[in-house]
Amino acid sequence: MSEPTLAAKCTAEFVGTFLLVFTVGCNVLGGSATWAGVSIAFALMVCIYALGGISGANFNPAVSVTLGLSRALGGPGLDWKTVGVYCGAQSAAGVAAAVCYSLLFGQSFNLAPAKGFSWLHAGTCELLYTCMLTFVVMNVAAAKKNATEKNQYYGIAIAFTVVAGAYGAGAISGGCFNPAVALGIDVSSIFQGFGWSLVYIVFELMGAAMAAALFKVVRPEDFGAEKTLVTELVSEFLGTYMLVLTVGLNVLSQSQAAAFSIAAALTSMVYALGDVSGAHFNPAVTVAILASGRCPELTPQKAGAFAGVQVAGGVAAAFTYTLIYQGQTFGLGPVGFSTWAGVSVAETVYTFVLCFVVLCVAVSERTKASQLFGLAIGACVTVGGFAIGGISGGSLNPAVSFGIATANIINGGMFFKAFIYTFLEILGAVAAAGVFKVTHEVEMALPEGKVEA
Repeated sequence: MSEPTLAAKCTAEFVGTFLLVFTVGCNVLGGSATWAGVSIAFALMVCIYALGGISGANFNPAVSVTLGLSRALGGPGLDWKTVGVYCGAQSAAGVAAAVCYSLLFGQSFNLAPAKGFSWLHAGTCELLYTCMLTFVVMNVAAAKKNATEKNQYYGIAIAFTVVAGAYGAGAISGGCFNPAVALGIDVSSIFQGFGWSLVYIVFELMGAAMAAALFKVVRPEDFGAEKTLVTELVSEFLGTYMLVLTVGLNVLSQSQAAAFSIAAALTSMVYALGDVSGAHFNPAVTVAILASGRCPELTPQKAGAFAGVQVAGGVAAAFTYTLIYQGQTFGLGPVGFSTWAGVSVAETVYTFVLCFVVLCVAVSERTKASQLFGLAIGACVTVGGFAIGGISGGSLNPAVSFGIATANIINGGMFFKAFIYTFLEILGAVAAAGVFKVTHEVEMALPEGKVEA
């Protein structure tokens, strides 16, 4: 099959970016507050699946720059000429789309940090979630393993990073994560003021550079080096960090889609790093896998190291969202009219659900969901978050619990609550491992990796 021409690739990049930015504008001007992030993310997803085979479906200068930097470092990516041409097509599409939605609605909207936040707060959000977006792109679509093991989840994984960032970070910066989006918005509202796009683009390109560096760390085999335990520990830290950061930003912004946004963050990072470290991002999950006895490579020592970096990632993320919100935090404990008895049941049951699903779809050879594992695991957070968010807050993860409790100390929070939550979550994890051994009894009796027909 012949390679698409450069003209075909540029047309694909223009069309995909145009539809993405046009959808952004229509959602904002149409007042679609709750579902805007999902609509924009799904516009990106359908365009990725439609045009990925033509141009690679970058639709974002930050993605193209990350690919260029990766190649410059000796890994997979794009040459700088293609990066430049792609960025030009994407930027032109962003401006054209913004002009079109402004004409359609007869008005435009300006780009700027939300009231009460500075350029640094907004820029930090743009940096971190642009990094997340481009990092996931590199891992699910650009890593060399994709040349031989084609996956079908790449579009979902990439789009869900937008859902993750749109609700929490979006409440601060507007949630661009894309220089073409920032430029288009700024140009279309030029009579209301111009210039914030330049600030945003700087932070977004910094996020792209960070993603390229992190990609090299977690995929050393793509750069001629060997994978080590450090690679896996970095993977666990990064996944947990982005998960807990998304938790905190959603809670502090009082997002109506918090559980789904948090679940989307988990889904994206599981797909990105599942084949690097197993993508636990949760000490309870690590305990459940260790207790299941189905992963001999996960020794008690390695499990301890995983749990340590997961908690460190959670704490680091908690202080990040605290800094962004200028000292605001929140604590653990019964929500509303619930009691500690309610918290005990809620955290134990839904951590059980999460850990049991992980064991079934990612560990078991009999019931493994080869392409949908990340979606299934992330969906557990949607289930638990909405089901028990009004009872316990829906932590389901000791790294989340320790992160929340640690940051809340500065506002007089009681740290001991993290130990209560962790005990309940580990209890749920152990129960999940026990039930898994019962439900998968036949598989347990077979040699590792063998499944009875």
